[in-house]
Amino acid sequence: MAEYENIIIDYVGTDDRVGRITLNRPEKMNALSQELLFELNDGLHALEADSGCRVIIVRGAGRTFSAGYDLTPTRGGADAVVRRHRAVDDEGRRLLMGIRTGMQQITDIHMYFWNMAKVTIAQIHGYAVAGGCELAMMADLVTAADDAQLGHPGLRGLGTSRTGVIWPLVIGMRKAKELYYTGENVTGQEAEEIGMINYSWPKDELESRTIAFADRIANMTADHLAILKLNMNRFYENMGIYSSVRSSTDLDAAGQFTEYSYQWQEMMGKEGLKGALAWRDGPYRDTDGYKRKTED
Repeated sequence: MAEYENIIIDYVGTDDRVGRITLNRPEKMNALSQELLFELNDGLHALEADSGCRVIIVRGAGRTFSAGYDLTPTRGGADAVVRRHRAVDDEGRRLLMGIRTGMQQITDIHMYFWNMAKVTIAQIHGYAVAGGCELAMMADLVTAADDAQLGHPGLRGLGTSRTGVIWPLVIGMRKAKELYYTGENVTGQEAEEIGMINYSWPKDELESRTIAFADRIANMTADHLAILKLNMNRFYENMGIYSSVRSSTDLDAAGQFTEYSYQWQEMMGKEGLKGALAWRDGPYRDTDGYKRKTED
């Protein structure tokens, strides 16, 4: 197995039949940099080719699963890939097709994760937000600490969510629209209740119970599980997941050019990331917990 800087690969479960990838940028809350994403892609391919590996767990090191794409100027997620292409014209103006090309490259990694010939489990603690939530949603199964936070605050001015479009397949139209229109998070417990994930457990039990869950699935051989997965995925793909994710990626690129997105970009330039996040999320803080207040 190759050595990596941004991920760790090990084996757990009965006879090491469960492969595990740990996103390993804890100092950055496992923000999805270009380097991490391409190492993850390589690591997934390596485990897919290992016939002794029957199930794959993806988790995060440190205090969180992933806080999303790396938004720092020099180490972007999708934006870093964009810089390989002509994303601006001679006047320095941003070009839609260059941004789209880079985003589709990241979508290719997500879609491989979705359709690879191994059963996958995302194990979430802390935050799985924005790109971190997008990544987790492409796993076959998801477990989370009951106090974990899942959602896509990036919908507030940064575009749309590429792979979050699978939410309508798992949580229903009303709640999916609410989460899209507000960009708010739900806890692991709430995520289980609305069908976004499979199980939420106390944080101190999450790792052991996720391994036990994976080990139970791994009773069957990798090739048989791959056929079962392919059969299930075909049903969902025939409902339009590929076309929906591709279309959503196009709209994510287009979303960089809305009035609200330009305001976000201007705040990033003037106030930096911390100030821009305060500007973006500030109006929502006064209404956090509005459902509970109404019920009270």
